Amino acid sequence: MRNEQEVISQLLDFAKSNEDIRLVILNGSRVNDNAPKDIFCDYDVVLGVTDPENFLNDRSWIRKFGELIIMQQNDLNANGAEAYIFLMLFTDGVRIDLTFHPIEAIDAALEDSLKLVLLDKDNLIGETDIPNDSIYHTKKPDQEEFDKTMNNFWWCSTNVAKGLWRGELGYSKYMFEVIVRDCIIDALAWYIGMNHDWHINTGKAGKWFKRYLPEELWESIEKTYAGRDYEEMWEALFEAVRLMRKIGVELAEGLGYKYPKEDDEKVNEYMEKVHSLPKETKGFY
Repeated sequence: MRNEQEVISQLLDFAKSNEDIRLVILNGSRVNDNAPKDIFCDYDVVLGVTDPENFLNDRSWIRKFGELIIMQQNDLNANGAEAYIFLMLFTDGVRIDLTFHPIEAIDAALEDSLKLVLLDKDNLIGETDIPNDSIYHTKKPDQEEFDKTMNNFWWCSTNVAKGLWRGELGYSKYMFEVIVRDCIIDALAWYIGMNHDWHINTGKAGKWFKRYLPEELWESIEKTYAGRDYEEMWEALFEAVRLMRKIGVELAEGLGYKYPKEDDEKVNEYMEKVHSLPKETKGFY
């Protein structure tokens, strides 16, 4: 596997030998002091170029970086798509996410606080701040955003309960692990953000939650992940309810917002009822 110095050297050699490439910027975990460094760290690279289509029409340049396992590109037909993105995983395990961005519209790429300029042929940028993850810090929600997240959690939890009672595994998993899970992740990110004065990055999809949460809360989160057994999924759902109640109440108190106590109580009572309903029942009460 190539080391970081070797990959950076390849990128710079590629850029220096191509007149179309005017700027090379390294983003992401490779320049984030708060991110763990391991063999799976990607190389997130933005290339400011005079004509991005040259690299789309002739892709022989890809071979300069090694043998591909697989590659993915962005949707070039999407509205507003002006940059060409190549996500590339090579056989030695190195992954390079390369974006060819029109140099005349490079300002959008410069907004990322996690950036290290590796090459600037035309001195377009000048001096930059030390790379930091401030742009990724958790933002404080307002009352409306807090209310919407809480409402979505409680509403969609009833869908999980309905699906579990019916024995609809796919639907139940989708509602829990996509819709309800997103609400939990948002609330936990806010909880951590509030306790760190909103100067904290919890990582994509909460991947760094374990660093910042007390052990008992992390154990509660672990219990919300269940397999295919329906009773396990019921237990995970009720654990999610307890977790959301705890952090929701603390968030509301800390932010000066109102917690939806009535929704909490009524939905919990409803789900307990659904859990105990026999399959042959003809009525809810």
